[in-house]
Order: sequence, then C-alpha cells, then structure tokens
Amino acid sequence: MNTTAPTLWRLTAAAAALTVLAGCASVSPAGLQGRAMEQAARSAPALATQLPPTDPATRSEAQAQLRTWLAQPLTQDNAVRIALLHQPALRVRLAELGIQDAQRVQALQLPNPHLTLGRLVNGHEREIERSLSFGLLDLITLPWRTQRQAEARDHATLLAAQDVLQVAADARRAWLRAVAAEQVAAVHSRMVEAAEAGAELAQRMARTGNWSRLQWAREQALLSDARASQARAQLAAATAREQLHRTLGLWGDNARFTLASSLPALPTVPADLLNAQALETQALEKRLDLQAARRQLDTTSTRAGWAGAAALFGSVGLGYQRNTTTERDSGHRDTTRGWELELPLPLFDWGGAARTRAQAEVEQAAAQLQDTAVRARSEVRSAWLTYRTALDLARQQQSQVVPLRQFISDETTLRYNGMLASVWDMLAEARNSTQAVAHAIEAQRDFWLAETDLQLALTGTSPGALQGLASGAA
Repeated sequence: MNTTAPTLWRLTAAAAALTVLAGCASVSPAGLQGRAMEQAARSAPALATQLPPTDPATRSEAQAQLRTWLAQPLTQDNAVRIALLHQPALRVRLAELGIQDAQRVQALQLPNPHLTLGRLVNGHEREIERSLSFGLLDLITLPWRTQRQAEARDHATLLAAQDVLQVAADARRAWLRAVAAEQVAAVHSRMVEAAEAGAELAQRMARTGNWSRLQWAREQALLSDARASQARAQLAAATAREQLHRTLGLWGDNARFTLASSLPALPTVPADLLNAQALETQALEKRLDLQAARRQLDTTSTRAGWAGAAALFGSVGLGYQRNTTTERDSGHRDTTRGWELELPLPLFDWGGAARTRAQAEVEQAAAQLQDTAVRARSEVRSAWLTYRTALDLARQQQSQVVPLRQFISDETTLRYNGMLASVWDMLAEARNSTQAVAHAIEAQRDFWLAETDLQLALTGTSPGALQGLASGAA
C-alpha cells in the first residue's frame, strides 16, 4: 500500500489550513489610530483624545463641533482639541498607520504555492509533469513572524502617540504666544496714547515759548520709539496668530475667531511636581521614546537568537509531483507520484555574518536605549530648572514689580495734585507702568511655555529622538 500520497495530501491540507489562518489577518487602520490615541492619553491623562474623522458623517459632525468652538473665544483646551481633530499633518501621520498595518498583514500572508506543468514528447512516449511546491520555512516561522509584526505594530503606535503629544504641545505653545502677543500689543497701544499726549503738550508749550525745541524734540523721539514698538508688537501678534492658524490647520472662514482675553493665572504652588529626582523617575516610566527603545531592544534580542539558523535554512522548500507517461503505440499509461524536499547546502555561507550582524544590532539597540534614557533625564532636569525659574520670575513681576510701579504711579499722581510733580513725571510713570505690565505678560507666557515643555519632557520626547528607533524598526 502506498502511504506517500495520503501523507502528502495531509501535508497539503495542513498547509491550506495555515494559509487560511494567515489570511484571517485584516487591515484595521482605525484600530491602530485608536491605540495611538489611547497610548497618548495614558501618558498625558489631561489630553483630550479624539480621532480625526474619516467617514463623511463623522466629518460633518466634527465640522459642526469646530464651528461651535470657533464661535466663542478660543481657549487653550479647545485649541488642542481643534488641532487633534483638524490638523492635516496629524492626519497624514495617522494615515501612515494604515499603510504600516497593511504591510504587517502582507508580511503575515504566506506566499502563494508554485504550480509547474510540463509536457515532454519523444518518438515513443509522451510525458506530462505536474508539481506543486511551497516554502516550508514560511509555514514554520509563521508564529514568530506574527509576534514580530505585532511588535512592529506596537512600535508604530508609540511613534504615532508621540506625534499626538507633539501636536497638542505645539497647539498649546501657539495659543500661549498668540494670546500673549495680543495682550502686549494692547499694552503698547496704551503706551503710544501716553506718548502722543506728551508730544502734543510739548508742541503747545514750544509754540508758546515755555519750552525749548530740544525738550520738544525729546518728546517727539519718545513718541517715535513708542510707535515703532507698537508696530513691532502688532507684527508679532499677527505672526503669532498666523502660526496658530497653521498649528490648528485652519484656513478661510475658520481662521476668523476671537482669542481669549488673557493667559491663565499663575499657579499658587507647582502642581504635582516634587523635585528633579522624582520627575526623572516619572519620565523613565512614562516617556514614549523610552518605551519604544525598550521594545526595540527586546525585538532585536529575540531576532538575534535565530539569525544564524535563518541564514542557513532560509530557503527550505517542499514539493509534490505527479507525472504521467503515455506510450504512443500501445496507449499504456504509467503514473508516478512523489515528494521532494529542497534544502540549501551550507558550503560557502555558514551564517557567521548574519550572527555578527544580529549581535551588532543588539548592541546598537542597547546603546540607543541607554542614550535615550540619558537624554530623557537631562531634558527633564533642564525643563524643571526652566519651569521653576520662569515661575519665580513671573511671580516676581506680578507680585513685586507691577505693584511697585503702580505704587510709584499713584504717589506721583498725589504729588502732581499737590503741585510737587509735573505732568511730565506723570507721563513718564505711565510709560514705566505699562512697560512693567508688558514684561509681566511676557513672563507669564514664558512660564506656561516652560510648563508645556516640562509636561512634554515627562511624557513624550524631544524632537527627533525617535528617528533612530524608526529606522531600526523597519
């Protein structure tokens, strides 16, 4: 009894079953986008995570929500929500998840078997050859390849989550700069009004002969400087607003909105911040670039274990043949069946180069992880120092400098009412007070920018930190 054919048919059935299982993998870009947003939310719980719309119905709802947000003064939280929902660059990055997911599913698909047909004829007989072959190694390594592709998917998700955090941080920075720039521009407008009043009074006094032309020229110079500062402040406000438009992805009618009137108030105490050492520990646990570096090291170490074997037995093939020979004279038909196993002979390549490369990749991934950890600790310390210094300066401006200038202005007014100070003293103190207010607004802006950078250093990464990891995960 010939048991070869049933055995081959069982092998073929098993291969078909594995093929069906491999074909069950499907592309789910929306699922990967959701995983990326969830990962970003775990790193930054206060982040408003909502997927950019894909279908027309959801997109129309998002547009209606966008118009609702823009109809009222734009707050910092709404700016972040608009950027996450509407920024084209983020949609491009999230769409890349669909491409990477399709590549993952393609890598899990088994290659199609090869069917070979042949017809050989001589003077006495005709031979028909049929063979079916497929790569045996692709079947054997399917579980390992599934695990590898899952790790690559998680790595891509971490990269997309980092982009989500970066977009949110950019939106916060753009909003802070735009609001502060408009406040500073309004302060410079009041400074111009005071300078215009002084210049007008100086001109009248010069006409009556009570002032010299030198004193009049000094007031005119102050007015010119004030107008130049106002022009620069208005330009800075317009530029900051355009930067906010780009960051939020707004154009056309959507770009017409009203900003909030002022920046958020300074915190009374640093919230949830202890010291630099505690922050370093928090960063080492939550930073996305460190998580990606750890996953990359684990993946590379696992792959290095069988790199040499893969180089030796990378083209193992299994085939089944059924050949039919027919004699022309008698019509007698003879059928032969059998199987063949194709194995590479390691005569020249014993896998040494592959093992050396795998070991070097492990060392590279380990060094990348160490470098990322060192950079993370340093960035957190620098961001913490900047945060505390910016907070101290902002508090000093609001609690000491501005009240002191207000006290000097009030005392000057009292002296003017008692005819102990001139109107020029009052105008000079008005200019100094408004300048102090402008410095206080800028210090308040710098603090919130430092706070945004600190939160990004604790949860995300520095710009370009994941580029090496992205190349290593290919």
